[in-house]
Amino acid sequence: MKSDTKPKALKRLARIEGQVRGVARMIEEDRYCVDVVRQIQAIRAALGSLEKLALDDHLATCVDKALTSDDVENRKAKVEELVAIFGGRK
Repeated sequence: MKSDTKPKALKRLARIEGQVRGVARMIEEDRYCVDVVRQIQAIRAALGSLEKLALDDHLATCVDKALTSDDVENRKAKVEELVAIFGGRK
């Protein structure tokens, strides 16, 4: 991971962790169901943003390095990883 990506990712994870704890409190307090669902949607959006950050970093580092190297097997492996991430075979 790039040096500037790691602190961003950790900060987002801490925020998400707080959101999850907040939802647990809401459930414990029998809060209105729609409010709980909205908070869950916010968590999913935050996870999506974190996923994009990690994927962008992976593309800019690991995948770029593999695609510009002479290691054909590494290039193939990185492409297969991306296919698997985007719903292809696992």
